[in-house]
Order: sequence, then structure tokens, then C-alpha cells
Amino acid sequence: MFSSEPPPHPPRWVIVGNGDNRRVAMFTEAARAAGVTHIRLLEWRDVLHGRGCEFDDDEIVRLDSPGENNEVDRLLRDAPEPTRVEGSGRWYRRFLAAVRTLRGGFRLDDTEDLAALFDKRRSHARLAKAGVPVPHSPTSEGQPPVRGWVDVRERLREMPRVFVKPAHGSSASGVLALESTRGGRLRATTSVEIAPDGALHNSLRVRRYTGEREIAAVIDRLAPDGLHLEQWIPKVSQAGRSADLRVVVIGGRATHVVVRTSRAPLTNLHLGGARGDLEVFRAAVGERWSRALSICEEAAACFPSTLCVGVDLLPAVGWRHFFVGEVNAFGDLLPRLTGLPEGPAAGLDTYTAQVIAATSRYHNARQSFSRDLVGALRGAPL
Repeated sequence: MFSSEPPPHPPRWVIVGNGDNRRVAMFTEAARAAGVTHIRLLEWRDVLHGRGCEFDDDEIVRLDSPGENNEVDRLLRDAPEPTRVEGSGRWYRRFLAAVRTLRGGFRLDDTEDLAALFDKRRSHARLAKAGVPVPHSPTSEGQPPVRGWVDVRERLREMPRVFVKPAHGSSASGVLALESTRGGRLRATTSVEIAPDGALHNSLRVRRYTGEREIAAVIDRLAPDGLHLEQWIPKVSQAGRSADLRVVVIGGRATHVVVRTSRAPLTNLHLGGARGDLEVFRAAVGERWSRALSICEEAAACFPSTLCVGVDLLPAVGWRHFFVGEVNAFGDLLPRLTGLPEGPAAGLDTYTAQVIAATSRYHNARQSFSRDLVGALRGAPL
């Protein structure tokens, strides 16, 4: 799967992404270093303007994140400002509609996988159905939707510590870590900043709200886009900081792992989180390390037609249980991180590992097709 031997007929590559994004630049650099000679870019803005694309059979097609581009963000969300949190429901519908205009080629993703990956309620239901350990959720697909603060307040009676997440959000945008005491006091930890006019903005500073009116206003404003609630899992700590894992799974194998630590419940690195010590983490996990990785691989298997996902693994206090918090379609942006030394991507960054795995999958598929075709022709009547 991760053989680096050059194939007899190298395929061409297409990246659907934003040309000014570091993701595209880093992947292109890695692909060329791995021997890819034919690579082209299809801009998301062109796809979203309704032009679509028909790819050739010998083109490997990689979809990259449409984020971090103001023009593309406006096309997806109609947001007046790129920092605005609202509009994720519109983003979801338009993103999937754009993906469906892409046809042909050898795809490293699947539209139905993406539809589930970008809807936390659907993703949670897939994982739970497959037996993957996930936090309890009263909003998993098939459950009644959350219409606003009144519904969230009611659910806090049974689950006093909960994560409230926009169903179609990413990068912790709009997420609230919400706590309720027996006395009814509230505290919400979030990166959401409330503007004087009530609009919600993403901020790089994590803040806390304790007033019910403020918390209710945020949730009521986000609810029309769809909300997902999950039980707050008390996580282990490293050096006095809450810790969890981002595990990249490529071709069904857990290849890259980074420990994320934070003094806040949100461990995202762009929100002030920091990379922890993986060796110290592994030592604390002990013999359960292989089980932790296998859980991530089981989660990725719920999206079988997608080559690479990033799994957020939550180790519960006591190190005995692990839960999958999220599975991310574009969770591979981990600069300078190389693969686990005992794994199939040892010494490789996430992008190089994907190039090798995708090329191998492409040639295996073509050989399988050729064998099936020959078999069919041999069995055909004269």
C-alpha cells in the first residue's frame, strides 16, 4: 500500500483547492518531491461558479479544503465578513452541490462520505452503528433536532456538561463547552465573540460566558444552521493541560499522531493549544496504545471511499477508555510531522504518505479492472 517503487505509467494529478492556500502549496511540493510530474489545480471558485469538471480516467483527483479564502467563503456562505460564524448550513448545501459537479477521474473521496463527514449528526450515527466508541449524543441522526436554547437547557438536566457544536462546523468554529451546576449556574467556554449588534465572530482567543442571556443568544443564533450535542468526556492531562490526539488515517492505517494540549477544553492548535509529548503519552497509555490506534482505524473504515481522514481521539481520565470526538475530511494539515516509526509511513509527512498510498491504490484498481475485463472476455460466448 505504501510502496515507493515508481509505477510503470504514472497517473496525472488534480488538486481541487484554493491556489493561495498553504495546503495546496505544501501538497504540491510533497507530490513533486515524490516523483509526480503532472499536477494541475482546479480552483474552488471556478467550481462554485457552476463550471464543474469532467476528469479523465488517468487523473487522480484530490479535494482539499475550501477554507481560508474570502471569495470562496462568500460563495459558500454569503457571509459579509470571513470571521462570521453563522451560515454553516448554507456552506454545507453549497459545498456538496459543488462536489457533485465534479465527475470522473480516480477520486480519493466519496460524495456520500463527505456528506456524513460534514454533518456531525450523521457522522456520529455512522460511528455508533459500527460500534466505534463515541460520546453519548441526544442529537445523533434520527433524534429530534435542537431548535434553540430552550432545547439545550432541557438536555442539560440529564447531561450537565456538554459540547454544543454547529452540525456543519469545523476548526471549533462556534463550538461551546457548556457546564451547568446543580444550582443552575452556567459557564460556556468558546472562541465565539459576540459583536455589539449580536453577530457572532470567530476569535483566536478562547473566552468564557457565564450569563444565561449571552449563552442563549449564541445558541439561538446558531440553531437554524443545525446543532449537535455530545457528552463532555473528562480527558487525561499532560503537564497540567487537557490532552487529546489527532490521528491521521491513510488507506485504513493510522500513520501520524500528534498530542494536542490546552488549559481550555478546546485543544485546537490554532486556539492556543500546543503539541504535547507523544512518547510520554504512549508511555502513559501503555499496552492500550494499539487499541487506541485501532479505534481510529475503525472510525476511518466508516468512510471507506475516502483515502485520508483526521480522527480526534479523546482519552478519558484513567487512560482505560477512548472515544472518537470527530472525524475530519481535511484533518491532515500537520506541518513537520512524520509518520509513526513503527508504521507504514515512517519518516514521511502526511502529504507524501498520501501520494504514495493513492498512487498504489490507483494502480491496484487499474490492474483489478484489467483482470476483470480479461476474465469477462474469456467467458464471453464466441
